[in-house]
Amino acid sequence: MARRGFFAELNYQTQQAEKRRRQLDAQAVRAHNAAVREHERALNAAERARAAAARASDAQRKTADKEATRLHIEAREAEVDEMNKALAASYADIDGILAWTLDTDDYVDLESLKITVVHPPFEPGKIGEPLPPIPELIYPPSPPYLEPLAPKGLAGAFGKKKHAEAVAAAHAEHQERVQFWNEKNAKMYTHHVAALAAREAGEADRLVKLAESEAGYKAECAQREADAATRNEELTKFINDLAFDVEYAIDDYVGIVLSNSVYPDAFEVDHVHTFDLASRELTLQVSIPEPSALPSVKEYRYVKVKDEIDAIRLPLKAQKDRYNAAVHQVAVRTMHEVFEADRAGRIHSIALTVGVNGISPATGKPEFVPLVIVAADRETFNSFNLANIVPSATLEHLGASVSKSPSDLTRADTSRGVRQRGQ
Repeated sequence: MARRGFFAELNYQTQQAEKRRRQLDAQAVRAHNAAVREHERALNAAERARAAAARASDAQRKTADKEATRLHIEAREAEVDEMNKALAASYADIDGILAWTLDTDDYVDLESLKITVVHPPFEPGKIGEPLPPIPELIYPPSPPYLEPLAPKGLAGAFGKKKHAEAVAAAHAEHQERVQFWNEKNAKMYTHHVAALAAREAGEADRLVKLAESEAGYKAECAQREADAATRNEELTKFINDLAFDVEYAIDDYVGIVLSNSVYPDAFEVDHVHTFDLASRELTLQVSIPEPSALPSVKEYRYVKVKDEIDAIRLPLKAQKDRYNAAVHQVAVRTMHEVFEADRAGRIHSIALTVGVNGISPATGKPEFVPLVIVAADRETFNSFNLANIVPSATLEHLGASVSKSPSDLTRADTSRGVRQRGQ
């Protein structure tokens, strides 16, 4: 894996989302989702038909079996249709490797890489909420004293003693009720005081935890601010160094540009590069997949009699032609991206090699097989109209050394070095 510069690495992950957006346009997404829904609908319908057949009479079962078979075939055909659409999209991506980048400005605005810190809101959770208040202590009303009624008339003359006894009993009973009321109130007061003390202690503990949580949040915010300030300071230095043509800065800027270069999933590439300030030349090596990494299926077909999906292979010539064309497109595309992104014209020329990392059959050791070796100066290359070119012809015009059969990993002629034009 090639080394990415500091800012190229920071920029890399952001570009992965953009890669997905550019690889699948809205129409492809809708078609894919529709195929998936149709496939699921057919499978569900087939399952319902089978279930109905199991419950039906013989005559009904035959009809239901035919329906289930029909729906099953529809489901498999929908599956095949989805697979073929995905295959066609993959081939279109590979065939359009150069076209992908022509409508995109490869210049990178380094100021846009600076961080503006947006802190998440402080969310302390439950400790941010005060404990519920203790309800006010309300005593029950004191028990009333009910004086026995004094007898009247003749009965009153002879009932004074009984009345006095009744009064005494009423007083005694009232005293008992008052004593019970006082004891109950005392318990209520004790419980209330304990609840108040517990709430006060709990609230104090909550406030301590809240303060700790807030302090932690502020520390995280401060760290984010410090990290952003550090990165922005480094980025400012990088921008200034780039403006003053510091060699490492130009090299790292190229790394950012190339990290933005989005390729199809079936044709991922990797870059290794160095910039020489004295000659203002960028030496660039691009590693591409081996031919076997590309799809080799022409189309998928559903075979009813076997209830299987067969893969119809692409003719070998078609496989080779697609791979060879992709190799040529990568070479032209890479030079275009670098020259276009370098608006200040710091890079005067590019010495480019496109090849495959593999294992030497002779030594069993890792080796790089060059498939295209080409050099181009800015003025010459920028005079081309890439929307109208044939990449292989462009490479020939530049005097490139090109493999006679890239799909067979035949090495390009390296005997004369990178520059071939005019020799």
